[in-house]
Amino acid sequence: MTAIPATYVPLTVADGIRVSAGRTPAKVALREGDRALTYASLRDRVHRVGNAALQGLELAPGAHVAILAPNRLEYAELVVGLAGAGLAPATVSPRAAPAEMEHIVGDSQARAIFADEQLADVAWDLGDRFGIPVVTLGESYERWLGDASAAHPGVVPDEWDTMVIHYTSGTTGEPKGVLCPHRSRTLNYLAMAAEYGAFGPRDQGLTVAPMYHGAGLSFTLANLFLGGTATVLTKFDPEQVLRALRVEPITNVFMVPTHFHALFGLGDDVVARAGRGSLKSVISNAAPLAQAMKERIVAALGDDLLFECYGSTEGGVVSNLPPADQLRKERSVGLPFPATEVSLLGDDGLPVERGEVGELFSRSPYLFTGYQGRPEATAAALRDGWFSAGDMARQDEEGYLYLVDRKGDKIITGGLNVFPREVEEVLVRHPMVGEASVFGVTDERWGETIHAVVTGAPGSDSVDADAVLAYCRTELSSYKVPKVVEQVDGLPRNAAGKVLRRVLREERHSAT
Repeated sequence: MTAIPATYVPLTVADGIRVSAGRTPAKVALREGDRALTYASLRDRVHRVGNAALQGLELAPGAHVAILAPNRLEYAELVVGLAGAGLAPATVSPRAAPAEMEHIVGDSQARAIFADEQLADVAWDLGDRFGIPVVTLGESYERWLGDASAAHPGVVPDEWDTMVIHYTSGTTGEPKGVLCPHRSRTLNYLAMAAEYGAFGPRDQGLTVAPMYHGAGLSFTLANLFLGGTATVLTKFDPEQVLRALRVEPITNVFMVPTHFHALFGLGDDVVARAGRGSLKSVISNAAPLAQAMKERIVAALGDDLLFECYGSTEGGVVSNLPPADQLRKERSVGLPFPATEVSLLGDDGLPVERGEVGELFSRSPYLFTGYQGRPEATAAALRDGWFSAGDMARQDEEGYLYLVDRKGDKIITGGLNVFPREVEEVLVRHPMVGEASVFGVTDERWGETIHAVVTGAPGSDSVDADAVLAYCRTELSSYKVPKVVEQVDGLPRNAAGKVLRRVLREERHSAT
């Protein structure tokens, strides 16, 4: 094995913050409302997080932990501090149902839980169930930090060590943990700086998307890794977004299509009057952005701001459509991202011709290292080092990519992934429901909404849709709950008895 050269510098976010603290210690790194942290303060708190976890909680490098919290100032320092000490945090949606939280804490093999005060009760229940410590953010968290050293923890993670674990639903409906190494994330941040021109020491980002989600965290930490400033909104409020863009020197903001719909719901003239401020880039991701919305954004903010990227937690950013092509290349997700190769393969495993549809595979330095505890799922997602999220696409003569369908039946609603089987399994547990089929219906605001078609259980003449939806809300995160529950006499099937979800979807689309 080749010896590590003396000039080697590890690629970690913690080291990026440490370097920035040496260069501009008094500069504000993080801001949330009236609270702010300079780079010197953030560096010290990141070190304290690592030391308190290693020594106070007696965790060993390589251990996994869980974070249950909405956006707040402490989220970034927790992720960076834990990862910098060789501990991998699993990020859990604060909107997840208790059963989902339990699954992620158990599946990730978390050895400690960090939780927002509002989630303290469920966190302590999980802590008792798994026999692991719980640290609640607030006064007890500050005391916990205060007892720890601000010196470097002395741990230098390997670049291929896991930096963060984001959970995403799998084809079985059971959430899978995506292992994201330090190297993949930090290299993706550097590519963002090159591609978007708005991430660097003189830039300031606005965090709108939830940081428990892969993209929300990445677009936040990119600002910190590169020495900029990140302003964190604790929740999405379109008026607050416009206010921040008007008052602060925000140069980059990442939003999903649902955010844009809410923003322009205030009125196109309101957005136009608020102006673009200091913006250099507005980035959309997580679900396709309707062409009509692109035109509204361009009309209100100018034709040199909007980027639309395609990617996944596993693959990082895969492709990007720059401002100059937003109206020229309708419905395209752009060209491959820097240092990224793409290949569209047919059912025979061979590349398809330009213009033909194939399964989209990508290869880059941004790929994940696998799924937590699921070697079979990891192997199924990879082909000779190339990753596929199961999306089908075509390329035009200039090499621009167009997503045309999904190989599976994944639904993307409001930028979040939902797999039908998970919802179907909850539906059929209701005593009124016999069978269920779930699919996405195109929606201008949400990208897709969840539509459920069910049959009545034996002996049940009718299904009370309101009662079924109420039951779903107790078992599923709010974004996974169907918008519609429709009763039918029977579900269409093929000769093998498999429910034809495609037929149901097409019938509902043709009826709208």
